[in-house]
Amino acid sequence: MLPMSKTKTRKRNQLRPVTITKFPTQAAGSVIIKQGNTHVLCTASIASEMPRWLAGKPGEEPTQGWVTAEYNMLPASTTDRKRRGPDSRGTEIQRLIGRVLRAAVDLEKMPGLAITCDCDVLQADGGTRTASITGAYVALAQAIAFARKEGMIKTNPLTGNVAAISVGIIDGEPTLDLDYPLDVRAEVDMNIAMNKKGQFIEVQGTGEHGTFSRDELNSLLDLATKGIKQLFRVQNTFLK
Repeated sequence: MLPMSKTKTRKRNQLRPVTITKFPTQAAGSVIIKQGNTHVLCTASIASEMPRWLAGKPGEEPTQGWVTAEYNMLPASTTDRKRRGPDSRGTEIQRLIGRVLRAAVDLEKMPGLAITCDCDVLQADGGTRTASITGAYVALAQAIAFARKEGMIKTNPLTGNVAAISVGIIDGEPTLDLDYPLDVRAEVDMNIAMNKKGQFIEVQGTGEHGTFSRDELNSLLDLATKGIKQLFRVQNTFLK
């Protein structure tokens, strides 16, 4: 059993408690996802203009839309105050979030619609990038529903859920949903994003303190698949 708090434990194949709740902002989509002690505010804002490189020539109608993301850890999200401003880690994570979210939409069905998903980490305890992806999909779905209601697009461009989870090998055992104390101990650390069809969108993995076998890799992928299916249910319960 793994420590989950001072009074509770969880199994190695068990997610931390996950909730997605509404949070009022001016954005078209806005939720807070809480995964254990990692809390992320995810919003989805509809832009008034397309990115320049997609806008086309003057007078031409756009043939596709765009979805992108920004990621930030607020100063008080960590024990030691995190300084404001961009950093290479944050840039890498927001590119990951954007890639995964674009895998959830048919951009040609949302011509002229640009959506930016902002993921602001309020409290960090491991898995901030994966929680951001899972929460941002819900905010994106809300924004698209708003755009359809307002007549900005005609057809639903969503192709299905996307979500992500961390897995790793701790003390020689595959483990799901690493919090920070587990993450720093991991012999192998991996972040996995999948779609509703069970296909992998992104696999980020490394042997932090050595190597890992094909069998261990398969075990981690199977464990992540199980966890992500549970996250899909959390997303769908909220969206209903």
